[in-house]
Formats: sequence, C-alpha cells, structure tokens
Amino acid sequence: MPALPGKALILVENLSVPFDRRVWQESTTLRDAGWEVHVICPQGTKRDTEAEAVIDGVHIHRYPLTAATGGPAGYLQEYGSALWHTLKLARKVGPVDVVHACNPPDLLYLVAKYLKRHGAKFIFDQHDLCPELYLSRFDRGQDLLYRGVCALERATYRAADVVISTNESYKQVARIRGGKRPEDVFVVRSAPVVERFKEVPAEPELKKGKPFMLAYLGVMGPQDGVDYALRALAKLRDDIGRTDWHAVFVGSGDAFDDMVALSAKLGLGNQVEFTGRIPDEDLVRYLSTADVCLSPDPLNPLNDVSTMNKVMEYMAMSKPIVSFELREARVSAGDAAVYAPANDESAFAKLVAQLLDDPEERVRMGKLGQARVAGALSWENSAKALLAAYEHAVKP
Repeated sequence: MPALPGKALILVENLSVPFDRRVWQESTTLRDAGWEVHVICPQGTKRDTEAEAVIDGVHIHRYPLTAATGGPAGYLQEYGSALWHTLKLARKVGPVDVVHACNPPDLLYLVAKYLKRHGAKFIFDQHDLCPELYLSRFDRGQDLLYRGVCALERATYRAADVVISTNESYKQVARIRGGKRPEDVFVVRSAPVVERFKEVPAEPELKKGKPFMLAYLGVMGPQDGVDYALRALAKLRDDIGRTDWHAVFVGSGDAFDDMVALSAKLGLGNQVEFTGRIPDEDLVRYLSTADVCLSPDPLNPLNDVSTMNKVMEYMAMSKPIVSFELREARVSAGDAAVYAPANDESAFAKLVAQLLDDPEERVRMGKLGQARVAGALSWENSAKALLAAYEHAVKP
C-alpha cells in the first residue's frame, strides 16, 4: 500500500541537495507517491548555490554554511549556525505532515520537536551513528563531548515516531540503544542511481601510460582511510615491486590537502592523481576505465557497521573491489570484493596485485556486484521501505 500523500519536510545538514544522492532519491520517491516535498539544506560552494529552487517538483530551501575547521569547537559553531537557519526556514515552509530529519548532526530533533507541536510526525533518518563517528574521527575517547553526543542521540530517538536505518546494524542500534520498537524501525538502504552509473568505453589514456588503473571514489575525511590506501599503494610499489598502475582518487573532504601531502611524502606523486570533485560524466569515465576499485575504510567503531556508498557505486559499475574486513562491507559487497585483515596495508596491497594478475576474476566479481545492485540492494526495494515508513508514521 503506498504512503498517504501529504506535505513532507526533509532536513539535512551534511550536504546540499540534490548533490546528496540519498536525500534526492528519497525526495523524488516521495514526490512520485504524491507527497508535496520540501527540503532544507546548506548551499553548495560550486553547485546547488541558489537559496531557493524547485527541481523536478521538489521545493529546495538552502542556507549559507561555512564548513567546520579546528576540531570539535568548529563543529559546534557549524551546527549552531545550521540549526538557526533550519528553524528559520522551517517556519517559512509552514505546517507539515511529516518532518524527516537526516543526521549528522543529532541536533535537528530540536526543529522536529517544534514542528511536532504543530501536528507533524517525526521520522529520524539515521545516516551515521554520531557517537561512533565522534570516537572514530577525533580519537578523544569517551570524554565529556562524547557523552554529550550520546545524550543528543538518545533525545533524537525519544522524539522520533519512526526511525529509518541504512542497514541492519543500525537497526539493531535503534532497537537496543535507542529503545525503539521493532515495528517503528525501517531499513532503507542507500543504493546507487543506476542512471548515473552506466559504463562507457574505457579510455586508456586516463591510465597515463600504465597497463592498469586503480580508483577511489568518495569523501576524504580522517575516518575514510585514504591514508591507508596511499600507504598500501606505496607497499604495492616498494614491497611487491609493482609499478604498472596509475591510481586516481576522486572526491574531496577536510583531509584532502593532507592526503595530497602524504602522497608526495610517500613518493607517489607521479602515480597518484587527485581530481577533487568532478562532474558525473568525468566520474563515469574514470570508473569505466578502472581495473580495480579501492575501499580502504579502516576498522573503527563507525566503519564496521556502516554501509559505504562507494562500495555500492563500484558494484553498479561492475568493478571488483578491495576492502578491509568490515561487517557491513561484506553484507554489501559479498563476493564482489576481496577482504584484507582489518587495517593491514600489506595484505591490502597483495590483494590489489592478485586482482591485477587475474582478469577473469575481475570480470566475475564485477558481474556479481552489478547483479547485487540490480537485485536485492536496488533502490526499488529501498523505495518500498521508505513509503512503508511514511505510511506507518502518519497512520491514525
């Protein structure tokens, strides 16, 4: 049964929309089901820059936001500004039937509680486990700020009528740590936009004269493991003696400059290319040309239970993957990836070399991954779960 149409307001602070692919998929799915959809998000720097836009029938309200610098204090400043702008724009949007808040941070429940007083139901869309994110990103242990992050998560769970989890691990956290009833938690997995990830003919010139290309796609933050990938590539060159590859790192983040510097320090400047964020058509060109894709997220409290978008996107492009051993990485990729022991850069390098030497295995793994994305892990299945969550939230 489809969700009952009404007026929905989606709150997101982490990325602009429609650049945030998950939020955009959710928005358009709700629109197609008859909902009037509004989104409040930050403005982008190079795209999504307009303060107001209506795109494909979705109403988008954006505010200016300066990304955090300088550790936890910088994040408090960023989040405070985002919260003020979000509340101001929510009042402008007016009464809604559902307020759908996507974390991080776990502060948007304050806006949701304001809207609940005016009759809205609150759906908490948990993109990240913020306590685990804090531990993994800042390495400060369970200090006062950590306890504050845990308190905000508890408050968000208490305020939520329905919780959307990105995978079964997050669902368990919502049930056990959040105290939510099983019937109030819905798994809506992130899935690649199939129309965005379609192979095009490989372009050998992108390999810079080498037989093979390795590719990384994604955010470059302290917890994302780009440093592990670079050290593994140095071992691939120095310990295994392989120099027959060119590596491309696509994406950006607050660790981008540090990763460029680390690449130079490791002497990889001639073999590693950092593109920054690039248009979709260029992204597809690089991934279509790549022979092996890298998912170097290290084992930490967050990564072990998180679904990595890049893994899903690699599979959509029929590419074999090298990953560290993580619980949710295996759930997502299955046999479309090979797995090095957690954080073992030498083992990671050896697996890259093995795949470079086995073209038939690369093709087999790529086909397996594409089949997973087109089947059980498709957005079509996630869309059904999303609409079921909305229906549950607004039922009398």
